[in-house]
Amino acid sequence: MEERTFLALMVFSSLVILAETIAQKHAIEIYSLHVDCKVTSRFAHTVITSKIVNRANESREATFEVELPKTAFITNFSMSIDGKVYPGIIKEKASAQKEYDTAVSHGQSAGLVKITGRKLEQFHVSVSIAAASKVTFELMYEELLKRQLGKFELLIKVRPKQLVKHFQIDVHIFEPQGIRFLETDSTFMTNELTEGLTKVQNETKAHILFKPTVDQQKINPELDETLLNGDFVVRYDVKRDVTAGDIQIVNGYFVHYFAPHEMPVFPKNVIFVIDRSGSMAGRKIEQTRDALLKVLQDLRPEDHFSFITFNNKVAEWKSSLLQATAENVASAAGFVQTLSASGGTDINRALLTAVSVLDKSERLPERSVSMIILLTDGQPTSGESNVEVIQENIQKAVNGKYALFCLGFGFDVSYKFLEKMALSNGGIARRIYENADAALQLQGFYQEVATPILMKIEMQYPENAVEGLTKNNFRLFFEGSEIIVSGKISNELDLLPVEIKAQSHASDLTLKEEANVKEKEQVFQNQSYIFGNFIERLWAYLTIQQLLEKSISAQEEEQKTLEAQALELSLRFSFVTPLTSMVVTKPAGQQQTELANKPTEADNEKLSSFPTGDAYRLRSGSPPGRWRSEPQSGSNKKLSSVVVRLRDKIRAQPLANEYPQLLLQLPKQNEIICLNTDGKAQPSVHLLSDPEQGLTVMGKLGDRINHFVQFEITYVNPPARIHVSTGEIVLSHNNESSQLPWTKSATSTIQGLRVSVEKERSVTASLSDTVTVKVSFVKFPDGFLGLYFLNTDRFSDKVSGILGQFYSQAQFENNSNINQRGDERLLSVSGSEHKVTRQYKKDYRLESTSDPVSCWSIDVTP
Repeated sequence: MEERTFLALMVFSSLVILAETIAQKHAIEIYSLHVDCKVTSRFAHTVITSKIVNRANESREATFEVELPKTAFITNFSMSIDGKVYPGIIKEKASAQKEYDTAVSHGQSAGLVKITGRKLEQFHVSVSIAAASKVTFELMYEELLKRQLGKFELLIKVRPKQLVKHFQIDVHIFEPQGIRFLETDSTFMTNELTEGLTKVQNETKAHILFKPTVDQQKINPELDETLLNGDFVVRYDVKRDVTAGDIQIVNGYFVHYFAPHEMPVFPKNVIFVIDRSGSMAGRKIEQTRDALLKVLQDLRPEDHFSFITFNNKVAEWKSSLLQATAENVASAAGFVQTLSASGGTDINRALLTAVSVLDKSERLPERSVSMIILLTDGQPTSGESNVEVIQENIQKAVNGKYALFCLGFGFDVSYKFLEKMALSNGGIARRIYENADAALQLQGFYQEVATPILMKIEMQYPENAVEGLTKNNFRLFFEGSEIIVSGKISNELDLLPVEIKAQSHASDLTLKEEANVKEKEQVFQNQSYIFGNFIERLWAYLTIQQLLEKSISAQEEEQKTLEAQALELSLRFSFVTPLTSMVVTKPAGQQQTELANKPTEADNEKLSSFPTGDAYRLRSGSPPGRWRSEPQSGSNKKLSSVVVRLRDKIRAQPLANEYPQLLLQLPKQNEIICLNTDGKAQPSVHLLSDPEQGLTVMGKLGDRINHFVQFEITYVNPPARIHVSTGEIVLSHNNESSQLPWTKSATSTIQGLRVSVEKERSVTASLSDTVTVKVSFVKFPDGFLGLYFLNTDRFSDKVSGILGQFYSQAQFENNSNINQRGDERLLSVSGSEHKVTRQYKKDYRLESTSDPVSCWSIDVTP
């Protein structure tokens, strides 16, 4: 009983409700969780309602933590405690920041929205509720579903971590064009759970209901553990009979969907520009090779292609583009298999070379689409390294002739740099996540752009009868996607004419359509699926998205204007966008203000530079001390007072002048740990073991320096051992040994275990479906080794060791007494609490030692 009284319980509720049963089992009970989603003509309106009761005899903390699509805008949030409602208020970001700064100055903490994966971001708020009290959380968000590869996808994350008496997901779909196909999928469905899933569908409507009983939710009849853990996905597409698309009208606003199909595909002239710098060594270059081999098989015989690879040097596979004949594709496959990684990163010269090859190419199809696809995992370090100069050089060289697509591999890239460069040259940017399926991500992106069927598309409407028109000129249209245009119609208009002009592979096209305004509006009369003026909200959503995208590549003055327009719409329609924030004030006595911002993909990166001027600000949702360089404009120009205080505090400290012994990033958390251990008294330190991965790592500290100088990496399958020291690398297998010196780059493979040495820099050990081990060689001042891991999501729950325990049993604690200044926190590791402090250390993972890493420092004893 004393143990149960002593322990604490935290519950994470909603789509992702992390319920920890540390005290009385489910003392805080989620007795109802309802996800209600209405999709009307691709526009989805989702309401998540979670009801919780505190069955303990004392106050407990409940945390509402929802994972929602990155493309969604939060529109409303409230929490109701014993009948009293605490709403979230959406404000201009600068205004909300002031309110938050005031809270911070009084020692209060801030909530945040952060990116949690390639498709999702997390909304988080917590509140303390008294014994026997109830709290209801309600979150609303809206998104316009994007058609990719011939289908729309609605993603709902489900992870309550406890059995829920009343659990229900409702998805209502209304598509006036007609539903062509509809399917549901999930990562957790079993035969028992399938019994709780029903689907009703007619020509234009569908209702999907997932309402499992408590017994159906159980992993085992004897255990109170839930099966609900993963993705619930609805995919569908609509019928398309009209060649000029479909026009829908509600209350004076229209939306026009255009997605032609079964048209001839343009031949492509594509140059793949592939980064082979040292940071691509190991798993990245392997996955790149795998993806390119698959992409080569997808080339059409009429396509032309070539490769340019680069590190600090640029190499052309061929001097001109080759037609994708079987012979040329086979030759290219042989070349791809030889790709290896070493050296720096000269992005500028590589892209200029690609443009030059396209400019000089002859005998290409007259009607064809030319594109450059760049894949890089880092920032420019060789040749021209000023990103603004590079962007200017590439835009001038491309000059509107070709489309540039930029793929950023991992989190060492400057996504903002790649995104601006792509958008300025008729393409898009995409982040490739360093997971097991990275090769599939690369292939998936290529499939999206592999079938261009229209170019130079103009969607024309009567100028004097339509206002607020969204983007209506498009450079390319790819099979399986969709063009969407929206605007406001004047009151006097009875007929809305539209004319579409475009170029196809065969000829120039002109398509015409005329929509009867009254007839179109009657389609949506008395529809229970409709939520308010949904087309007006769709128009606002689409306009904001396009204004923000356009501002990325705009000059400063135009950028201010575009952001001001987007801000006005965000506030008018109550959207949490990158320009607005939601402020949630908690009940009296708790003295906390939560601030929810909308992160961008560029925010989803680790620290890459240190502030040196006034044009820097604290990253939204980051802990104090984590900085991101960002030019300011408009209302964001001035630094808030709290940021100034933090900046001055950091500047008053000396720059990071030492390396940590060990460095790791906590799984699923944007937090880095710098670990130090006194292992000199031991011949070796047990750093990590994972029986399911078949991996063990031991380390040895130097006699004269307090850093590691040896690592022993042991694999079960294949049975192999890698001994890494500052002098050499030794591979042992079946009683045989081979040496790999640090003085040159080399690769050795043992039954699928690939060991790659980057000259005097690092060694990487990678094995399919296994965590990648990387050891950096830091030569100055004293010569030591730095260990870190990639693909850490592959560690099992059984991972252990001085370092391994952090990958399975580490969690930051909420403690109001510790977190007053923001530079101290409590970290629970393997049941023990440690006070950690924020420090700046040199990052041995990076080639450049001038950029410090902000980390939580902890000392542990072996």
